Amino acid sequence: CAQAGLAGGRLVDVRLVSAKTGFGVEGLVSRLQRSWRCAGDVYLLGATNSGKSTLFNTLLHSDYCKSRAPDVVGKATVSPWPGTTLDLLKFPIINPTCDRIFRRQERLKEEALKTEDQLSNEEKKHLNHLKKQGYLVGRVGRTFQRQKAASVIDFDPDKLSYSVDEDPSHTPKKREEREEFTYNEVKDARWCFDTPGIVKEDCVLNLLTEKEVKLVLPTQAIVPRTFILQPGMVLFLAALGRVDYLQGEKPAWFSVVASNLLPVHIATLSSADALYEKQAGREFLKVPMGGEERMKEFPPLVPQDITLKGIGTTEAVADIKLSSAGWVAVTAHEEEELQLRAYTPRGTTVVVREPPLLPYISSIRGGRIPGTAAYRTKKPPSLVENLKTVGKK
Repeated sequence: CAQAGLAGGRLVDVRLVSAKTGFGVEGLVSRLQRSWRCAGDVYLLGATNSGKSTLFNTLLHSDYCKSRAPDVVGKATVSPWPGTTLDLLKFPIINPTCDRIFRRQERLKEEALKTEDQLSNEEKKHLNHLKKQGYLVGRVGRTFQRQKAASVIDFDPDKLSYSVDEDPSHTPKKREEREEFTYNEVKDARWCFDTPGIVKEDCVLNLLTEKEVKLVLPTQAIVPRTFILQPGMVLFLAALGRVDYLQGEKPAWFSVVASNLLPVHIATLSSADALYEKQAGREFLKVPMGGEERMKEFPPLVPQDITLKGIGTTEAVADIKLSSAGWVAVTAHEEEELQLRAYTPRGTTVVVREPPLLPYISSIRGGRIPGTAAYRTKKPPSLVENLKTVGKK
């Protein structure tokens, strides 16, 4: 947090949430209502493509928002292109009175006792959709639903009559009135704001076209891809990143966490430069795309030397983050020293993350594919946090 510039502020809590799948969102709402209540406005801050707008939209349909607000406030635009959120969108925060908190807790307890079989067909369909988006899933509900008035038929006999010269199929439609907040609803309101993202200057996404960005940013749950490399071997992540295993006594495991639309290729040190020169900009490495003309304007890959010492064959020692293209978790034998060299396009950064984010990721794999450095991929089952699990008989 200090490195992110938050050293001066009072850090109250850290939460793992997924706005896309809903994981942790109910807990976040409860924490905000207990600690912050309605003490002031709330701002969603962060870098571009970090999920602020998705979180805003999720909170808009949760108990953190006044019940009528979703009918009045427009959703934030969610786009892979940086800088899409240009305005300060906002919704009014509900006042977490004792009665509301009690009713909310009762709802959460009741829903936690449900099994997947007890959900409606619509809920099951939505849950299955979320499971495709990620491994950690949470159901975000609403305690305080607004009761909508029954629709009233606006009967106008003049509109039902027409002459033979008139075309009834082109009768002008009545303009729908947009709902607005009343004065009493907002006079003392506190607001939750969605803000424009902070553009990182050293981010590889700044170098890509919109079509390329869509390939780099994952839209489905990432399936880790693990490879066992000997010294003298090279791993390419598309044409956006490269990791060379320069020196070591034993093989090591390299687990790639990136969009599964980005190809991973293994080469030798002696052939790696020629492979990149020939295939960058082509379908083989996929991103960037556009052939020789595209690569003339694309920055060259620049190296950074890295030294790691293994801590065991079941636990990664570090992540090598290749800008925003993804990362490679490195697992090596205990006390084994590895000399590595990582590459990203000029103007972007390589970050070594110690300890790694997912230390046991190399174990999420199938059997070794004969004759290759790759293991078969293995997708772990999804976990739904607020749903009762029933053991199979």
